[in-house]
Amino acid sequence: MSERPNIIDAHHHIWRLQDLAWLAGPVVPRIFGRYEPIKRDYLIDEYIADVAPQGVEKSVYVQTNWPLERSIDEVRWVQEVAERTGWPHAIVGSADLMDDDCGRVFAEQARISPLMRGTRLQLHWHENPQYRYAPVPNQMHDPAFRRNLARLRDLDWSFGLQVFSGQMEDAARLVEDFPDITFVLIHAGMLESDAPAIREAWRTGMARLADYPNVVVKLSGQGTFNHRIDRPFISGVVADCLRLFGSERCMFGSNLPVEKIWTEAGPLFAAYDEALTGHSDVDRANVWRETAARVYRI
Repeated sequence: MSERPNIIDAHHHIWRLQDLAWLAGPVVPRIFGRYEPIKRDYLIDEYIADVAPQGVEKSVYVQTNWPLERSIDEVRWVQEVAERTGWPHAIVGSADLMDDDCGRVFAEQARISPLMRGTRLQLHWHENPQYRYAPVPNQMHDPAFRRNLARLRDLDWSFGLQVFSGQMEDAARLVEDFPDITFVLIHAGMLESDAPAIREAWRTGMARLADYPNVVVKLSGQGTFNHRIDRPFISGVVADCLRLFGSERCMFGSNLPVEKIWTEAGPLFAAYDEALTGHSDVDRANVWRETAARVYRI
């Protein structure tokens, strides 16, 4: 097995419990199961202690579902953490892209932090209500959403695209209509299980999205549905993504601390390292570092 290059973690979270109502409130069923093990502050020092032994030297913070009306506060807090500690090295925030005030929010986030590199509004919708985040499956076609999405071009920000396979045809229309925006496909397209019909629908949707060079894949969150480190499952997802998109459009993200519900950082990184066994040094460098460095400009 080749030695890992220095790693950029393209997807991690830090949080203060008081800022996350979903985490601080009563335990309710969620897409990743029961979350008592992580129902506490997860701050930057603990994150660094988790990932530094794995070779991570830079990271990208991705929004943690603060209330949308506090999207500016979230960026302000993360920027303060970065100024104090040097981590993270880039920020993906959030905002209400269904609100015409979104442009003001983006402008203020950009003013507050030079680390801003993108935004995410979770669009994933599923027949299973427990898996559902967006109120409707095709929110991405709402005129207000599209007006606000277009603002990302002037900011040179990416959009974190989080959808299930049943939404990928609509997502393909979206990315085709905005060729100057980079879309980062979160959790490698949210494959719910290894059942043949589900996997085939996912592969079909992923092949459709791979036609567009402005889509890159984040290899993250593969314990979301099975709530464990499933090495064959991770290897299969990684292999399909590399085949469809090429390593120059794939990047690793730890999704910590959510993955700590069922594992620790060491086994998580080792599973992806195993999935990359047999791939070239160039492919490994792209997944572990180069793609994220390019997309997030760090």
